Amino acid sequence: MNKLLATLIGGLFATSVYAQTVSTNATATVTLPATAKVVEAQQDAVEDIADVQKKEAKVAAKADKKVTKAVAKATEKKAEAREKAMKAHADAHHDTVKADPNDRLKVEAKAEEKMAEANLKAETKMIKADAKAEKVAVEAAEEKAIARAKTEKEKAEAAADIKTAATK
Repeated sequence: MNKLLATLIGGLFATSVYAQTVSTNATATVTLPATAKVVEAQQDAVEDIADVQKKEAKVAAKADKKVTKAVAKATEKKAEAREKAMKAHADAHHDTVKADPNDRLKVEAKAEEKMAEANLKAETKMIKADAKAEKVAVEAAEEKAIARAKTEKEKAEAAADIKTAATK
């Protein structure tokens, strides 16, 4: 019991020490003298960053809208494909039921072929609809990533502008 308690306390101590060392390694911010040029550069930076963040939000919203629309369209196409397959199944079953008893096996075989063909068509349409929706989702993720990168670039440029203003 003592060993278990010592292990738990040691683990807790090690975790807290590790957490403290990680937090002390955080990047330090440099304070710049508050000259008129620095203040003006900071204001410009805030405005520029806000503009870029608005653009990023618009791109993200537009991309999300595209994805939502594509998923809805895919769901609709999949439902239509299922409906057609079910209709083909019903028609095949109907043909089997009304078939002459002497020809029943032949009609059942033909009905199974029709159902298999209908299933294949439905699966193909569903796969293509999903693939198209996934393609739109990937393109949307790409647009979002590019917008995010532009925002990060603007932030870096703004920080550089502020430091440049401090040296003048």
